[in-house]
Amino acid sequence: MIRRFTASVVAGLLISAGSALAQGGAGGPARARATSPEIPFESVQNFFKMPAGTYMGEAVGIATNSKGHVFVSVRSGESRVFEFDQTGAFVKEFGMGSYGYAFGHAVRVDSADNVWVVDEGTNIIQKFDPNGKLLMVLGKRPDPLDQLNAMPGGAPYSGANRPYTFHRQTDIGFDPQGNLFVSDGYGDSRVVKFDKNGKFIKAAGSRGNGPLQFSTPHAISVDAKGMVYVADRGNSRIVVLDNDLNQKAVYDGVGATWAVCISQGAHQYLYTSNSFPTGNNFDQVKDTGEVYKMELDGTVLGHFGKGGHGPNEFSSVHQMDCRNPDEMYLAEITQWRAKKIQLKPTNRPPTAN
Repeated sequence: MIRRFTASVVAGLLISAGSALAQGGAGGPARARATSPEIPFESVQNFFKMPAGTYMGEAVGIATNSKGHVFVSVRSGESRVFEFDQTGAFVKEFGMGSYGYAFGHAVRVDSADNVWVVDEGTNIIQKFDPNGKLLMVLGKRPDPLDQLNAMPGGAPYSGANRPYTFHRQTDIGFDPQGNLFVSDGYGDSRVVKFDKNGKFIKAAGSRGNGPLQFSTPHAISVDAKGMVYVADRGNSRIVVLDNDLNQKAVYDGVGATWAVCISQGAHQYLYTSNSFPTGNNFDQVKDTGEVYKMELDGTVLGHFGKGGHGPNEFSSVHQMDCRNPDEMYLAEITQWRAKKIQLKPTNRPPTAN
């Protein structure tokens, strides 16, 4: 189920394996669904309390800070970010009316509780302090004339690979030194590394399914050792990079990887969601919907949930937060909701794959 590669042999092996890797989630259930145990869980009902007259909309991003506050990025007429406290009570709208908001995609919180909002519509990532003060802007909102090529029927793949410009970027992650890693995204197929001050360091990746290639890198997370995990959604796999953006491993068999997150603590876990491989097509629900819990080496420990609209079903999990590995928050884009869930792990060993 898992493919691991050393740096010396990764190129040759992946060139021959590329077409097989691209089929990890499309055309049927993920292989790991049948070979891993189910993890019991429950959804916390009515956790988020919205103000009267305000509605969630498409929930595309979700993240927590060290105090347990939850930040939810939604598309609701316009893109907005809502902050809730640890009990689910509404605190405030975060960054209201920002020039960097147009078509939100993700939200993350770093180790200092700064909030990073990723907006694919403006090609901008914004860093706010915990009180909502803008601290940094990465990227540049497209000029109106440049948008003419993005009219319906246009917007071709860019592949421009420019140091300080994104093309519908999708997510951001942070290593222990504060370096920034951006998955970019829909119009490019690469990972970009910046230092903690936003200075460009390097970029790696191109479009395809071979070595160091991506087809819609849709989410990104970084572990305590600085290893980078990219949800390569279009290729139905997770691509693992070292801190210098060299490819080290590929994990497939867990479906179309829309979201990835890594828990905190001495023993970190990797979670990934298997959502619709080709878009929000609910006719694929029988083959999608579950979330996988994994070791960082790619071993699948179990899965939970299934596709659907019910309380314990998932409808296109777009982003996840797993700061606490047994208390997770999910943003579901097609169900227009954010959700808190409690895992109830057992002590059963993982099934060999």
